[in-house]
Amino acid sequence: MGKITVTKLPKDPGPAAWNAILPAAPAPQPLEENITADWLVVGGGFTGLAVARRLSQLCKGDKIVLLDACRLAEGPAGRNSGFMIDLPHDLSSEDYGGAVEADRTQIRLNRSAIAFAEEAAREYGMAAEAFQKAGKINAAASEKGLKHTRDYAGHLTKLGEEHRFLDAADMRALSGSSYYQGGLFTPGTAMLQPALFVRSVGEGLAPVVSIHENSPVTALEREGAAWRAITPKGSVSAARVILAVNGHVESFGFYPRRLMHIFLYGSMTRALTDAEIETLGGEPTWGFTPADPLGTTLRKISGTGGTRIVVRNRVTFDPGLEIPEPRIARMGQTHDKCFAARFPNLANVEMEYRWGGRLCLSRNNVAAFGELDQGLYSACCQNGLGAARGTLSGMLSAELAAGQPSEFVDLLLAEDQPTKLPPEPLASLGAAAVMRWGEYKAGAEL
Repeated sequence: MGKITVTKLPKDPGPAAWNAILPAAPAPQPLEENITADWLVVGGGFTGLAVARRLSQLCKGDKIVLLDACRLAEGPAGRNSGFMIDLPHDLSSEDYGGAVEADRTQIRLNRSAIAFAEEAAREYGMAAEAFQKAGKINAAASEKGLKHTRDYAGHLTKLGEEHRFLDAADMRALSGSSYYQGGLFTPGTAMLQPALFVRSVGEGLAPVVSIHENSPVTALEREGAAWRAITPKGSVSAARVILAVNGHVESFGFYPRRLMHIFLYGSMTRALTDAEIETLGGEPTWGFTPADPLGTTLRKISGTGGTRIVVRNRVTFDPGLEIPEPRIARMGQTHDKCFAARFPNLANVEMEYRWGGRLCLSRNNVAAFGELDQGLYSACCQNGLGAARGTLSGMLSAELAAGQPSEFVDLLLAEDQPTKLPPEPLASLGAAAVMRWGEYKAGAEL
């Protein structure tokens, strides 16, 4: 392969709210010269940072460079809802579960990623709000949602996984909302302040990894045994390159017509006043995933930036990897209705931030993982679970590229490749129809 021209650069609509509520980060250091390195990591989200950290463990003394097109935590990682989930969480199913043995394998993989992140949090001295093994709740607002939850609980029983039912009174005591009829608590999920986590990992890696923000790669070309990555003001030549750019791996010319690019939408309230916090009641923090995968995800956070509530729902299929800005306000109308239905006692609380976040899925729920060309690797397509699967594919791509024997690497390499999508306009029409029907069926869970 000769020269690769990158066809699109990332465009992330709206502010990255999790980052906006933190103190300003130090000034970036864009790449402004031509340098060489042993390793180049492209992308500074959960995946790219996991790649860089694992390489720093395996290849001590090697020069590692990481390039990010924007600022750390301004891209999809800073728009993530912050659930690092250990259990099966197949967004294309009705109850998140799949085949028992496949799910057991996925749990092992997810938990290895959570352990890796937990080790980073401990090593870099992160505050509890950045990473906490707090568990999560599958929240059900309807009889249909309760059935999904019971089905999922039955699946977890087959898997031998711990879980606990919550009734309507438990849900009200926890959240201050009377909207939910019940829930299912599972203890293994880590809850993140995703921007704080990502920025903290970047700061922790700074002594051993050269991180250059606002430095998008516009082209890659072979130079003998090395690759040269070109940015607007410089370049990096490295023998081995790992692409940690999720769906934008297609912009580099790989996996054409095999990846589904979607956007999810979120809103975050302003900081609640002391009186509003008292009126709401409930616990200081919690996280709800919906009983129906196309329902509403909710979080209450308390820490840097105050006490706030985060609402996420609505999904669109956007193969062009970008969306019109006015759509964010339109999706925000749904968030406002969902918030009002759940928290009528907070009628005067406005949303301060609204945004869209890019996700990448494959039709057969597999990663875009492996060696693409000599010395060029992909750790992409996280199937909507960027925190856990992104960390996982980052760790394992580093092990693959460094020649580190790994059972988990072998498992990912044994997966099928992402399957092809139907031709356009069938793909867009079909995806849009499936998503709208799924949202309609979600009913009160939306």
